[in-house]
Amino acid sequence: MRGSLRFIGNATTLIRYNGFTLLTDPNFLRRGQRAYLGYGLSTRRLTDPAVRIADLPPLDAVVLTHLHGDHWDRVTHRGLDRATPIITTGLAARSLRRRGFRRSVGLAEWQQHELRSPYGSVVITALPAKHAPGPAEALLPAVIGTMLEFRNRKERVELRVHVSGDTLLDRRLAAIPRRFPEIDVAIVHLGGARLLGTLLVTLDGEHGASWVALINPHAVVPVHYADYPVFSSPLDDFRHHIEQAGLADRVVYLDRGETRELAPHHLVRR
Repeated sequence: MRGSLRFIGNATTLIRYNGFTLLTDPNFLRRGQRAYLGYGLSTRRLTDPAVRIADLPPLDAVVLTHLHGDHWDRVTHRGLDRATPIITTGLAARSLRRRGFRRSVGLAEWQQHELRSPYGSVVITALPAKHAPGPAEALLPAVIGTMLEFRNRKERVELRVHVSGDTLLDRRLAAIPRRFPEIDVAIVHLGGARLLGTLLVTLDGEHGASWVALINPHAVVPVHYADYPVFSSPLDDFRHHIEQAGLADRVVYLDRGETRELAPHHLVRR
């Protein structure tokens, strides 16, 4: 069984494998439209997504790391089929169910949800993530990372894809590679986003390279950079630090709209 990974923009990717089509962190605002972040704050999008929400294929589920305006926007809310399962945090699931997405599933850390198809299953595990340091974490939505384990008919894991979610480095993240020592592909949220222009709330280039060293995936796809002015760390910052760490051979850089083939136990490189 083969599939694909497509980078749409910001933290939005389309993952197709084993008969499943999953969308991550849907952000379909167009360039110039504002994402609303709460507390009266907003940020204007600098890029266009590679596709419009109306052009997506039928979805088996959305994997939503947290309910924030650049991960779930009003375009998504209006355009997404209300019957689509949304796998997310407990708080976000309750909010989305009230808004008509009645198949939303909330997961706490290490909880799992399974989807099945004639070809096998995908098990989605909620993983630790920390969106802000110290007391500031209470100002931002709860967030999870996720592990997507695609299994064949014999229940054998063929592919593990890890989505970091918006996170900083935190001691709890060390449990991820202990629980999942073989991670085929990691989608890492970067950007060095700053709250009110000062407080770092996502991985910058240096911390992103340290995250890769800690999680230790076979392949890494960086996302969540350059799409909004709140991002203070450009992709070249990550590229520099990942080269300094001797991990450059693991990174696959995708342009918005670019698709890369997924095969059992790896991401196909060109």
